[in-house]
Amino acid sequence: MADPGSNHKIMVTGATSIIGEFLLPNLLDAGYEVHAISRRAAEALPSTGKLIWHQADMSEPGQIPDVNAQILIHLAPLWLLPPLLPVLNTLQLKRVIAFGSTSVFSKSHSAHPAERKVATRLAEAEEAVRRFCSASRMDWTIFRPTLVYDCVRDKNITRIASFIRRYGFFPLIGQAAGLRQPIHAADLAQTCMTALFQPPTFNKAYNLSGGETLSYRQMVEKIFSSLGKPAHFMIAPLWLYRLAIRSAMLLPGKQEITTGMATRMNVDLCFDHTEATSDFGFAPRAFSPEWGSGQEK
Repeated sequence: MADPGSNHKIMVTGATSIIGEFLLPNLLDAGYEVHAISRRAAEALPSTGKLIWHQADMSEPGQIPDVNAQILIHLAPLWLLPPLLPVLNTLQLKRVIAFGSTSVFSKSHSAHPAERKVATRLAEAEEAVRRFCSASRMDWTIFRPTLVYDCVRDKNITRIASFIRRYGFFPLIGQAAGLRQPIHAADLAQTCMTALFQPPTFNKAYNLSGGETLSYRQMVEKIFSSLGKPAHFMIAPLWLYRLAIRSAMLLPGKQEITTGMATRMNVDLCFDHTEATSDFGFAPRAFSPEWGSGQEK
């Protein structure tokens, strides 16, 4: 792979994702010309001389803009990438960094069919990326993060905080002793920057976990503390929690909630990242939920 001076253009798909909000400023600061692609219009960063937004539906490969960029960072769902690769190959793409998820492992044996489907789609997408990139001589890297948060838009930590703000307590199942390793989106953005031109990362997949391992209960206690509130828990039996979740699933916009979310409170979801540390110095921060001034405590 050439050094960054040979091509200052980088294409970023799924650019309005929570990782994208940290990655785009990093790329611009490093002097790259960034072609950001998303289904919806940009909100935080307007187009400038070095940042060009392209509105496109990535499920339609024909909508991908004709940009002569040798590097792609794919932040959209991984299963959208394989159909794009033949189009991108005609644009002389040489380097691909993409994000999957450790859900490829943790949800593969879920009792919930939709979660098993997610795991299957991730696994199939990983294999398709490997096959195509190997045949086309593209250097690829796939990152599988654990529990991603940004304290603004994430669907895990921020949702827990919203519940606490509204009700002043949080429901748990039993001891809620399942281990977690939350990872901040900013650390994932920095990981992209670090790995761009690191040959040890070429043609490999990495699990990326946060810098602190703590139980689900301890994680929620830290969220209480970050909000300046004492921790109050309601310990519910599993059957009641499942009933509440099934009821919530009937509400508009809540179909992604599953009963598996309850049972996993007591299941360890930990993944080792020592290979990433060895190959490119991956060193994520400890779990540190911080809420901006625009978010009411």
